[in-house]
Amino acid sequence: MIAIFDTHAHYDDDAYNDDREQLLAALPGQGIARVVDVGASLASCRKVLEMMEQYDYIYGAIGVHPSETAELTEESYSWLKEQCQKEKCLAVGEIGLDYYWPEPDHETQKKWFLRQLELAREIKKPVIIHSRDAAKDTVDLMTEAHAEEIGGVIHCYSYTKETAKIFLDMGFYFGIGGVLTFKNAKKLKEAVEYIPMDRIVLETDCPYLAPEPNRGKRNSSLNIPYVIAAMAQIKGITEEEVRKAAWDNSLKLYRMDK
Repeated sequence: MIAIFDTHAHYDDDAYNDDREQLLAALPGQGIARVVDVGASLASCRKVLEMMEQYDYIYGAIGVHPSETAELTEESYSWLKEQCQKEKCLAVGEIGLDYYWPEPDHETQKKWFLRQLELAREIKKPVIIHSRDAAKDTVDLMTEAHAEEIGGVIHCYSYTKETAKIFLDMGFYFGIGGVLTFKNAKKLKEAVEYIPMDRIVLETDCPYLAPEPNRGKRNSSLNIPYVIAAMAQIKGITEEEVRKAAWDNSLKLYRMDK
């Protein structure tokens, strides 16, 4: 059976403090061959750096989530730039816009989104983009920054198939996780049906967004087979075909040889 690549996880989260080492040690034996642990704040980025040194199958992404951008300064931006250039750091992320919460203000989010896009361009690594309730501004800023020249993934894709076409035209991948299994995820299911299989990667965003039948519980990479089953049904292909495409796409997204 083809192995699974979890392209977006947060095992640095406090939700794993009691059993992190046991859980991570169990992943390879359950067919989870690679995981990218994704930074969201400066503190979480430090934990990501530790984990990618500790486990050979865990890679990292370094960046500051829009909801945490108020903490950024020129000094911490310089530190981010330095860390992003480490070999096992595969991407700049997660970065973007989140208008669900009122803070930080939109201008602060936009400023650091553009700066981190610029960073990715400079060091020639892809970006992991978080966009929540901010489709138009996300597209506008990505267009302004010529994100099509940078490349990357729209993490936890949640917009329509019409918006998906815009990101497809920019050459981006789409991170799909547990939400695909939710009964009320009609819009996402339509988007996944529309998005070509060669542009889809699998992710958990764990500890969040566990799929049915574990919705509401702590998520982990071990739940990805539920997403694979849902995707196979929507796409009208076998689960093995989903696994193969997702693995190949993940290598291309993160520019890995094998």
